[in-house]
Amino acid sequence: MITVLAVHFAVAAVAPFFFRKFRRNTFYGLAAVPAGSFVWLLLQRDAVYQGAYGQASAAPPFTGSAVTEILPWIPELKIELAFRMDPLAWIMSLLVLGVGALVLVYCARYFKNKDSNLGGFGAQLLAFAGAMFGLVTADDLLLMFIFWELTTVLSYLLIGYARTRLSARRSALQALMVTTAGGLAMLVGLIILGSSAGTYRISAILEQAPGLTTGPAAGAVGAAVVLILIGAVTKSALIPFHFWLPGAMAAPTPVSAYLHAAAMVKAGVYLVARLAPGFAETAYWLPMVLGLGLATMLVGGYRALRQTDIKLILAYGTVSQLGFLTMVVGLGKPDAALAGLALLLAHGLFKATLFLVVGIIDHQSGTRDLRKLSGVYKSSRALAVVAAIGAASMAGIPPLAGFVAKESVFEAFVHYGTSADAAGSWGLVVLGGLVLGSILTFAYSARFMWGAFASKPGIDPTPFKAIKPSFLAAPALLSLLTIVYGLWPAPVDGWIQPYAAGFVHDGGDPATAAGHLALWHGLTPALGLTAITFVLGLAMFYGRNLVARGQSLVPAWVDGDRAYQMTIGALDDVAVWVTGRTQRGSLFFYLAVILTVAFTLPLTALLIAGKPLPDGLYFIDPNSPLQLVAGAGIVIGALAAVRANKRFLAVLMVSVTGYGIALMFALQGAPDLALTQMLVETIILVAFVLAMRSLPAELRDRTGGKYRVIRVIIGAAFGVTMIFVAIYAMGARVATPVALEFPRLAYEGGGGLNIVNVTLVDIRAWDTFGEISVLALAATGVASLIFVKGRGDGIRASSSVAEGTVGRRSGAGQSSRDSAALALSRKFAASTRDAWLVAGRTMAPERRSIIFEVVTRLVFHSMIVFSIYLLLAGHNLPGGGFAGGLTAGLALTIRYLAGGRFELREATPVGAGTLLGIGLATAAASGVVPLLLGGQVFQSAIIELWLPVFGDIKFVTSTIFDIGVYIVVVGLVLDVLRSLGAEIDEHFEENPEGETEGQEPDGIPAETTGRGKA
Repeated sequence: MITVLAVHFAVAAVAPFFFRKFRRNTFYGLAAVPAGSFVWLLLQRDAVYQGAYGQASAAPPFTGSAVTEILPWIPELKIELAFRMDPLAWIMSLLVLGVGALVLVYCARYFKNKDSNLGGFGAQLLAFAGAMFGLVTADDLLLMFIFWELTTVLSYLLIGYARTRLSARRSALQALMVTTAGGLAMLVGLIILGSSAGTYRISAILEQAPGLTTGPAAGAVGAAVVLILIGAVTKSALIPFHFWLPGAMAAPTPVSAYLHAAAMVKAGVYLVARLAPGFAETAYWLPMVLGLGLATMLVGGYRALRQTDIKLILAYGTVSQLGFLTMVVGLGKPDAALAGLALLLAHGLFKATLFLVVGIIDHQSGTRDLRKLSGVYKSSRALAVVAAIGAASMAGIPPLAGFVAKESVFEAFVHYGTSADAAGSWGLVVLGGLVLGSILTFAYSARFMWGAFASKPGIDPTPFKAIKPSFLAAPALLSLLTIVYGLWPAPVDGWIQPYAAGFVHDGGDPATAAGHLALWHGLTPALGLTAITFVLGLAMFYGRNLVARGQSLVPAWVDGDRAYQMTIGALDDVAVWVTGRTQRGSLFFYLAVILTVAFTLPLTALLIAGKPLPDGLYFIDPNSPLQLVAGAGIVIGALAAVRANKRFLAVLMVSVTGYGIALMFALQGAPDLALTQMLVETIILVAFVLAMRSLPAELRDRTGGKYRVIRVIIGAAFGVTMIFVAIYAMGARVATPVALEFPRLAYEGGGGLNIVNVTLVDIRAWDTFGEISVLALAATGVASLIFVKGRGDGIRASSSVAEGTVGRRSGAGQSSRDSAALALSRKFAASTRDAWLVAGRTMAPERRSIIFEVVTRLVFHSMIVFSIYLLLAGHNLPGGGFAGGLTAGLALTIRYLAGGRFELREATPVGAGTLLGIGLATAAASGVVPLLLGGQVFQSAIIELWLPVFGDIKFVTSTIFDIGVYIVVVGLVLDVLRSLGAEIDEHFEENPEGETEGQEPDGIPAETTGRGKA
């Protein structure tokens, strides 16, 4: 099972590359994946059924062993990659993989080679098949939810395939919002259910179901079941969430045939079927399942009769059938379980057939409007025959699959309606509703055939292109299977019986209580109900004009889509109102709200608690009196930053506070933190200074004097409150600090003496990986704001335009000029063999500093070597990848300041984006490789060896992770330098007349050049 999933997602990942060469024929190759998986599934039948039911006992199916594959994932959270193939999963997989393969074959002829984004569409459709397979085979609640939401996201992308059409985007977003909202409610229910059961394994929960529904946690379990059913209802488009499914018909027809007939919408039905053996007896199960299911069946059938688009007839028919299916599989009886899965298979066959037929009609005639279609039967009799088989099965006409399944459904509800479990007359009401819904089904099935194929008086025959056999193959095969299923239902009966045996049945053998699927059961009440359905359904069809007039007299009821739009509109109005009163463009207002809330809530909690201050407080550490000096420097820097009237001075004073904090860390015995803080503060200072070149030198438009008192009060209150919060937090500890174990863990588990570094790259490697991912995202965000067509990763020193990089704005001319400038500078280098720091000659004379260039020559290589030392020594001494990367970044910063943007590009032939990618890949590889070798993700290994000259060497593999951190940090600094430095330099070179007020002509703030007032 895991292999099947891996193949689906792996092929989906590379599919776009094949579409570039083979275009639409690539769909045939993609179809081979689910087709091969389907063959594998058939070969697993004996293992699945004999493994779980080899003794043919009356035990529920969820107690069998079945075929399972389990990989530990997050043991602490009891989450496993647990997959289980039992009869229900096997039957659903038949539908998912079989229909998926045929739909992909159909796509090869449905789309044209010139259609855009075929690669993305094919990859998404194949990935959806894999996600759906994972959903039905997952034996862990949270793993199932992951696949559940993955199908939601993929369906959003598939529905919105025609991204230039407003209707497609709107429908995709509507489906996403509705199903995601239901999914979130379901997630809460899954967590409650898993917590109540003490396990998230679905098979284990079903074993405990009798005790869960009657024990102390019965109330919580009942609430969990309701929340889970909400997720199923939204996914399967039951009332009141039925409106999203007809809207989703904006998707290409293959998507409708697969997602909205055979796969995605069946996810809710599958979930009901999965939980029904254990939880059908809970208080709100039957009211929700039967009530919403019956209402959906009737409303969907009624709305189908009003449609003029043959695809929408099928869409509303699907809504009706989904309500029907939910009722049957959720009834919680063995005969209903048998009938429900039989109907589920039959529905997947005939509805996928009909949707594919609609796609052919639309493709060959250019319309789906039944008022324009006429005489299509004469143009393509083969297509009409295929459609007639599907429609007849949908209507329940013998000897087709739909008839066999519907007979079993009627039989099950006849038993239910006349039993004591039906709560009086409600069983007969439900049975009557089923018959009425079936009459509507017959009527709209006939309406579909008449609208799509009949010759209509007064309408010219519709031009219809000839259909290639390869285009008709998929629906034809599905219709053939519909006939085979109807004539020979015994195999399907054998597949379903073990699942039906899992329902407790009083007064009989559970293995036989479900009855059997058969084409002929004799003269039974169910057959009489079928006859009534045919007669009244035909009457409704032939009296369609009268029915239409009657429907036109019915006032517009509450419309689900209209209610959704009104709700979204109201939310938008509220959002606009709130935004208009909070997002006022005032920095003072934003900070005042944030800081007021930040100190009011903790202060209120402290006052309510009323606890005394902890003992042992002191103002200054007697062992480190220099803290007073550092603290005074921090306060002075903060006050000076507030009072500064120049931007450069304000930033410089802010950095003074940062360096003061670094000194505090050093005095407290935290050299790692002190080193990192100092390096970060320096990089930030450089970034600020570079960015300020585009801003006026003076600070203007400060907050008026009337707010100064409020600002002082809020600032002081926030600071004082945070002091007391920290004091109370340190004094409130009652348990042994976790940090006391870190030295032992760092040395014994991580193989290092530097607790901070080992914690970052080993003990909390997941956190660090997330942090460097955020760094990469931040760098990408900065670059996307500054650059238009890329990061501007470099200008090669060449006189040829072809070898240069085309500028973001300047184009080939600018690239040629840059390359020529570098080439000329090399000619004047002191050493032509090994020219270095020559790009400074390209700078304006007033911006050059010979002294700074000499210093750069002296310290650059030393800083790079020192950064590598910090990287390698960081496992046992102060340093590490982050500090080393910052040091290397500072070295690049110095080289940029000495030589300008050309020197920066000369110094780093590898682009910032490439460095970020290499760093993340290195860190990720250090986590994945141990898993491939049988260990855990990010598990470290300590390698001790002796080498000549070097002696005893101890290497810890987490150092590789640290190397990735180092590269990411270097890439981040390089991106900042190129965004805020080189790009602004180029802007000033291109626009020498556009300097901002307060700047010198070269774009440098006046206070930094010596020509302005500091």
